[in-house]
Amino acid sequence: MTDRAIIDWPAWTDSPPGRYVLEWEQTQLDRVVSDVFGYHALQLGLPQLDALRENRMPCRGLVLDAASGASAPYAFPRGLARAGNGLGGGAAQGLPTGLPAPAGRSAVWCDLLDLPFEAQSVDLIVMPHTLEFTSDPHRLLREAERVLMPEGQLIILGFNSLSLWGARQSVGKMTGRPFVPAAVDLIAFTRLKDWIKLLGFDLERGRFGCYRPPLGSDQWLSRYGFMEAAGDRWWPIFGATYMIKAIKRVRGMRLVGPLKVKKPVLAAGLAPAATPNTRNHTQ
Repeated sequence: MTDRAIIDWPAWTDSPPGRYVLEWEQTQLDRVVSDVFGYHALQLGLPQLDALRENRMPCRGLVLDAASGASAPYAFPRGLARAGNGLGGGAAQGLPTGLPAPAGRSAVWCDLLDLPFEAQSVDLIVMPHTLEFTSDPHRLLREAERVLMPEGQLIILGFNSLSLWGARQSVGKMTGRPFVPAAVDLIAFTRLKDWIKLLGFDLERGRFGCYRPPLGSDQWLSRYGFMEAAGDRWWPIFGATYMIKAIKRVRGMRLVGPLKVKKPVLAAGLAPAATPNTRNHTQ
């Protein structure tokens, strides 16, 4: 597939199907990230979606690269990166006004396949379609696992290949007219589950959404609004998009509370030795 599918991210997210998908994803993220606590949270790519809007961590960053959907007017030179933000990466200074970096966030420009963060330093990573516009999804997942702290959480959103949208994308790819932006083939939900389990993650929850057909106008999408409730009940695995929430587990590690000093237990039939304060009464 050509780079056109990547460059068209901003235009696609402003189209009727793009707004339809992002509205569902924004609703799901607002609900999920609100109860994830810690200190550092990262959103990798897709600045058109404010994935950390409802999260309350003090240090939240938007991490972008050339293929992350941050094409014009969002792109900015790599030389603008500066060291010293609270996340351990490069906080971009003097960004163009078109870059939608929300208030209170750091915009970090880097290679997503080589994240400039220390190992086990991030509490939450959100990847909205990030695996679909990177050239190496496996390596990106390994990087996410590296920087996440033990018990850190990973949220992934993507297009479901086992759906009407996935079928249209496959046909469009052969004809040179893809329906959704993606640099690689869409990743099946089942395959993604296998990938994250191999990296030591435990799947906490998964959810599908967007059951309307892949149509290009608001009018036609509205006509099939009845399919949302029906699809969620009768064919949930065929939704156009999915969201996965996983937790990084470190095998052999156990969280413990304060240590308690236990009193020595005497064997049966034994009495404690006499102490200086013990009074011995003899006849």
